[in-house]
Amino acid sequence: MHRSLWPADSRSVATAVGVDLVVLTLIEARLHVLLTSRESELFAGLPALPGGWVHPDENLDEAATRELSEETGLARLRTHQEQLRSYGEVGRDSRGRVFSVAYLVLAPGAPDPAPDSAAGRGWTPVDEALGLRLARDHNRILTDGLDRARAKLEYTSLATAFCPAEFTVAELRGVYEAVWGRSLDPRNFHRKMTGTPGLLVECGRLRQEGPGRPAALYRAGRTRVLNPPFVREP
Repeated sequence: MHRSLWPADSRSVATAVGVDLVVLTLIEARLHVLLTSRESELFAGLPALPGGWVHPDENLDEAATRELSEETGLARLRTHQEQLRSYGEVGRDSRGRVFSVAYLVLAPGAPDPAPDSAAGRGWTPVDEALGLRLARDHNRILTDGLDRARAKLEYTSLATAFCPAEFTVAELRGVYEAVWGRSLDPRNFHRKMTGTPGLLVECGRLRQEGPGRPAALYRAGRTRVLNPPFVREP
């Protein structure tokens, strides 16, 4: 649990900087976000995104990684972590000027958070989380994180960050369908993914996924940009 960086008289603090984490994973083909319960009396009882203060001896990325470990216990997983944006509207915290730098974290096959992580935590379906009242401006941060993930699936290889080290094209399609919230044509999707040079690399092995023929296993290649992009239909 993070220690407070606020003095007894927090009104004397000009500014404070924290990090908030939008941690997404797929559970049973459904997109989930990790929510915690903040101990602060300002938001007691409200679900929140994991996060905490940036310590004086660390940079932003280090703070995000530490909070991911302390509040979720998921830092040892193979995750994708990128800075989302910063939030600093006047009045977002009654204790003073609080700036937060949000991070988007994608965790493939993430287990339940560690027992010693933040109290009241748990994976929550994104469509349900969007209907909850979250602490501070976390509803906006969650929406921004979801929009970033959905958009980047169109023109980057970000979807592979939701997958295990080896995966089938059907599993990759499941990522797109869960994040975008729509079904995709299997043949067109297979053609697009396998036809993009360097996006997927065949592992030379097969996996039986059902009554049909075994499916080829792939791993993520070096290509990071889809050209042309795989654009969502309106």
